[in-house]
Amino acid sequence: RLYEGTETQGNPTLLNEIYTELYITESESGEISNQHEVRQIETQSRRTATEDTAIKCNDIFRPLPGQDKAIRTVLTKGVAGIGKTVSVQKFILDWAEGKENQDVQLIFPLPFREINLMKDKTLSLLDLLHVFFPETKEMEISNAEYKVLFIFDGLDECRLSLDFRSDVRLCDVSESASVDVLLMNLIVGNLLPSALIWITSRPAAADLVPSECVHRVTEVRGFSEPQMEEYFRKRINKKRLANTIISHLKSSRSLYIMCHIPVFCWISAAVLEKMLSQAESGEIPKTLTQMYTHFLILQTNIKHEKEVKDEDMIFRLGKVAFQQLVKGNLIFYEEDLRECGIDVTEASVYSGLCYQIFREEFGLYQGKVFCFVHLSIQEHLAALYAHISCTNHNRNVFDQSLWSKVKDWFQLSSSEHVSLSELHQRAVDEALQSKNGHLDLFLRFLLGLSVESHQILLRQMMLKRSSSDSNEKTVDYIKMKIRTIDSPEKSINLFHCLNELGDRSLVEEIQRYLKSGTIKEAELSSS
Repeated sequence: RLYEGTETQGNPTLLNEIYTELYITESESGEISNQHEVRQIETQSRRTATEDTAIKCNDIFRPLPGQDKAIRTVLTKGVAGIGKTVSVQKFILDWAEGKENQDVQLIFPLPFREINLMKDKTLSLLDLLHVFFPETKEMEISNAEYKVLFIFDGLDECRLSLDFRSDVRLCDVSESASVDVLLMNLIVGNLLPSALIWITSRPAAADLVPSECVHRVTEVRGFSEPQMEEYFRKRINKKRLANTIISHLKSSRSLYIMCHIPVFCWISAAVLEKMLSQAESGEIPKTLTQMYTHFLILQTNIKHEKEVKDEDMIFRLGKVAFQQLVKGNLIFYEEDLRECGIDVTEASVYSGLCYQIFREEFGLYQGKVFCFVHLSIQEHLAALYAHISCTNHNRNVFDQSLWSKVKDWFQLSSSEHVSLSELHQRAVDEALQSKNGHLDLFLRFLLGLSVESHQILLRQMMLKRSSSDSNEKTVDYIKMKIRTIDSPEKSINLFHCLNELGDRSLVEEIQRYLKSGTIKEAELSSS
């Protein structure tokens, strides 16, 4: 069964009923992109399918026609929410049902988020397997009798220090070592050289494993346009409603491009199905910020009184989201939550109240793992936290002085006035300085939240509204930056920011930018 949005709550769906084939390609090289993941999706949307070699999920260990080299280690990369983990689940399900890869006798799925909980342990590979899979105690894994596949899902979530230059060589499955040394020797092929290895990762972390250790690199590209439409028709039972939703998404280029990401399809389906089927009043979302804000309201039910005030809960979750986003973390543990003033019992309450946004997982090994359902949801909540900190508490979240941290910890409002335009300008500067663009989508959301339509949607949380003067100053600052920076990628994200702000001179700015010769027209996405 597949839980969309959450592991332990909600309405489970049979994987075979909802599963839609993903577009997976064999990558020519293991090159690492330093673009924000949403920008990678936007860039890929302009590539033609003929440029890539498509490969089915169940065939990743099979050589393509004309290839005769055996494939032992496969690295599958893809942006957050693109379907890597679901692909792993489908691979295992098809194998367990006797449909595919029947030459493999044993599959050991070992997600990095669970291996992290054992990072301080010293044990053998056999001991590690016995912890996660107690039934293996009766098996002789070390001999060639079994063809074994290890699946390490989520390399980007790894908190072990994997050192592939280490001289520590392990060849015996019963020999003890630290967990990072065990994994390194297994991946390199010193331990169980006959075993197959499948590693999944977000693009930015894919180079943690040296290219010489990997025999094939594949990339999950998400849904093609037909697959996207197939998902909506499977997800939404009413044909006419499904068609209406697809048509609306096609009318907004920025939303439609995001639909290559399965998680965004799920978010869009949840929001638009409710709004269109119940004839709700209000404008149908046309921008990313509008879509995510509607999703937040839908899932947390801000209007209703509960034991824990939703506004306070969202603010605290936003603080977690922001602090972990700045650190580059998608998953976090109990100690990370404590740093943000949330105790573990509170976290359980939070995951129960808004389980489609923030979830608590119990793994094969004892211990809890916390995460947001998708990186973009974390980015939206982080932006909301930054916006409310400024408008309600006169705080700039980018101010890291000791006094600022004390005020933040005790949730004290500052006597000094911090204008929203100051926060926006600082956020623009921080995003432009980021080497991997990890604040790009956060910036889009932050600016979008200052538009009046969002102030109305989130009036329960806002003590005061932002003024249009702040946005005008922000628009002028962004236009100045577009004219002075020499990075086409950064400029394109700033154009998206102007779109979120509803700036009517956007088309004129793009035309001026093209005339400047900084970027060729063909390189500028119509998104």
